[in-house]
Amino acid sequence: MAKNYISYHCFVLFFIFFTLISSKLTAQCAGDDNTNELICDVSNPIYQSVNLFSLLGGSPVPGGTWTGSSKQGLDAVNGILNAQLILGGGTYYYTYTAPATSGCTDNKAVVTITIGAYVGVGSEATVCNKNRTFNLFTAFDSKVMGPHVNGTFKTDKGEPVESSITIDQYKTKTTLNFIYTVPAVLECSPDEKSTNVQVTIYIAPEAGEPQHLELCGTTDLAAYTDLNLNDRLTGEDPDGTWTGIGITSPTDHTINLQELFDANGPGEYSYTYTVLAVPNSFICPDDNATVKILLEKRLDFTGSKIAVSKDICESEIATATYSAKITQGPDSIPNGVYDVSFSVVGPGASGSETIRGNFANGEFNFPIRSSYFKQVGQYTITVTRIVSTSSKGKCVNIFSPFSTILTIYPLPRLTNATLSALPICQNDDATIQVTAPQLLDGNYRISYNVNGDNLALGETAEMQSVGGKASFIVPKSLNTRSGLSVISIYSITDITNPSPQCSNTANVAGNLNINPLPNAVTVMAKVNDFCLNAPVTVAVSGLGSLTNASISYALSESNSSSVQTIAKAVTNGKLDFIIPAELLLNTGTTKITLLNLTNTVTNCDVDLINVTDDFVINPIPPAPTVTDQQFCKVDEASIANLEPKGAQYKWYNSATATTPLAVDYVLKTEDYFVRETSAAGCTSEPAKISVIINDTPAPEMTETPDFCGLANPKISDLSSKTNVPTTVAWYDAADGNLLPSTTLLVHNATYYGYDLNEVTRCLSESYREVKVSLQDCEVAQYEFFIPDGFSPNGDGVNDSFVIKDIEFLYPNYTLEIYNRYGNGMYKGDNSKPAWDGKNYEKSGIAGGIAPNGVYFYVLHFNKDNKPPKQGRLYLNR
Repeated sequence: MAKNYISYHCFVLFFIFFTLISSKLTAQCAGDDNTNELICDVSNPIYQSVNLFSLLGGSPVPGGTWTGSSKQGLDAVNGILNAQLILGGGTYYYTYTAPATSGCTDNKAVVTITIGAYVGVGSEATVCNKNRTFNLFTAFDSKVMGPHVNGTFKTDKGEPVESSITIDQYKTKTTLNFIYTVPAVLECSPDEKSTNVQVTIYIAPEAGEPQHLELCGTTDLAAYTDLNLNDRLTGEDPDGTWTGIGITSPTDHTINLQELFDANGPGEYSYTYTVLAVPNSFICPDDNATVKILLEKRLDFTGSKIAVSKDICESEIATATYSAKITQGPDSIPNGVYDVSFSVVGPGASGSETIRGNFANGEFNFPIRSSYFKQVGQYTITVTRIVSTSSKGKCVNIFSPFSTILTIYPLPRLTNATLSALPICQNDDATIQVTAPQLLDGNYRISYNVNGDNLALGETAEMQSVGGKASFIVPKSLNTRSGLSVISIYSITDITNPSPQCSNTANVAGNLNINPLPNAVTVMAKVNDFCLNAPVTVAVSGLGSLTNASISYALSESNSSSVQTIAKAVTNGKLDFIIPAELLLNTGTTKITLLNLTNTVTNCDVDLINVTDDFVINPIPPAPTVTDQQFCKVDEASIANLEPKGAQYKWYNSATATTPLAVDYVLKTEDYFVRETSAAGCTSEPAKISVIINDTPAPEMTETPDFCGLANPKISDLSSKTNVPTTVAWYDAADGNLLPSTTLLVHNATYYGYDLNEVTRCLSESYREVKVSLQDCEVAQYEFFIPDGFSPNGDGVNDSFVIKDIEFLYPNYTLEIYNRYGNGMYKGDNSKPAWDGKNYEKSGIAGGIAPNGVYFYVLHFNKDNKPPKQGRLYLNR
């Protein structure tokens, strides 16, 4: 101690001396450092406000700031220190920094304070074990200053413990004793300080942990008619009491959930279990636990419907509002708040949302945003989910999505429409064709006017539109005059649906030509006599200015017929036609009566009166005797080859044909008919023969015509790849030369194969054209030789560098040749296989003639990933 004391005083004298000397040199704005200020009894209230500025020596300038080795209790602006807020004994340093002042070179000074150890005042504490942990510092007397916290706790047995102890493991009342010791601060006392702390732990009652129950009352209660509420708790003390609906006595602990649901309906039912604390103990409170039982009702939405108000016309889109109403089915839906999810799917817009509202008296009304409905078309509104907001989802509701359709009907549009009509005859109904690209399929009512040679105003008609096309009738009563009528539509209404029926204005017009009826007064008929089955020509005259006409007629007497109709062009007021042979099956006199005349240009017709003529049908000779015949197609047999022959025989390709076949008509496999003409000019009934034209099909290739050229394949090898290897014959052109079977095949040559049917002895008319490839060689079976030199001197021997047969093994090969300087001399492939010693690259060799010497080649096989081969060759001219 003596040495320390001497050293301390020497340091002080030196410090004072240095300070005096320094003060003569510069101003001490922060003042002088103090000596060590001792606060050994820190519990004294006077140490709640220590003025640090007053502890500075010299003449410090006020207005500065303070910092310290501990910020506890320090007011850095005013320099006031509450020493009782410092949590441990020891020495602390506080630095004063003076404000910036002209002439100040030392603006900092230090105040040193030593705080004595303080252990606090121990006390007795009581605590409930339900608190789990207890902080021993809270056991000190709170009426005086709390202890420094830099000490340690030990049990009364000397075992160290943390300041926070665990107490929830105690199940009986227990008293614990602890000793708290803080270390000594030598400047104040050489001894550490200790105090005693006692903690008594009381045991809290346990009502247990509740296990709540959520059930569907409609379907899940069969197993809960005798529910023991004690089974819904864990860790509870015995002898507690239950309260709640259905509990009839302090000892009752069972309930019947089925009866509870039947009597009270769905809802949440609470049952509370209460355990009292130990009598006369105010440390631990009574404890209770509440078991909540939720009983829900299953909802049945079967038969529920949705209706949306309402279908509209396109013109109402901008102003329309929409609402929907859901109506319950046979099962009642309780009143309450529900979340209803629905979707809207339609043209140009789709979406889904959930809206919250009230189900009241079986109905749920909600609005639907008009933004869904901005286009013409059908919109499907589907209810996808209905859930009560109070539901916990314990019941599986009976629900299937249900929907309705809202339609926005387009305005009927005749924009860019056209009206057209075929010309009609006087006093006929007129069909007006409407072509309207923007008119949808449906039924419409139109209003129109008729102007021109006929006049009618405010007429109406209905029409059906399909694919942008429709038609309506202008009745014949409005078409009494021939000439031009103009049909004008000025309004249109969609009547496809009962409601709404959308209307729109229109402005579309078209012409209707009304043709006059033909003149029948001058019409006459003339028929000559003919042979039975011969074409009978009727000549009609007196047709005036008609250019095309249709005439209805009937036959009577020896031959009779139903009404027949023919249409022909009219020339100079005349036409003729042939009566079908099937109407003239009997010989004798026949009468023809013309019944009706139609102008086929205008389709206007008139009935004819007393226009008749008589003619005679002469008999025909018997049919010739014939037999069936066969020919080869390749011979191109004609009618001239058929039997019988002779000028009196004429051949036809049907029994009713009237025009004979030409003698050079090429026969086909079909039936032919021959007639004989008598001297009287009458032709017999036809005799039928069946002609069969035998043809042999061209050969078929059963394999691809690919060969290895190194195997020297022949024509016989090509034949073996057909379906008729023994009868096929090959030619070098379609009409070329027959090739022997030993003829060697040529790469890329085309061959033409014919087949001979050994039964019919007919050669095939068509042929099989085959192009042969000789590059299908297996590399492993063949080798090729790369020469090491050549002599391009024009003597016809070894004049070019060629790798013989490589094109059969590696058809896609490429060959590169370089001189010794690496300059390219030549590039070859299957189409350019031989190098003649001339340079075709830019190697700089004069004249392009490669000189004698060594050259290098690179052979790229381009097959089977085989790597290129390099080598050298010698050129010697």
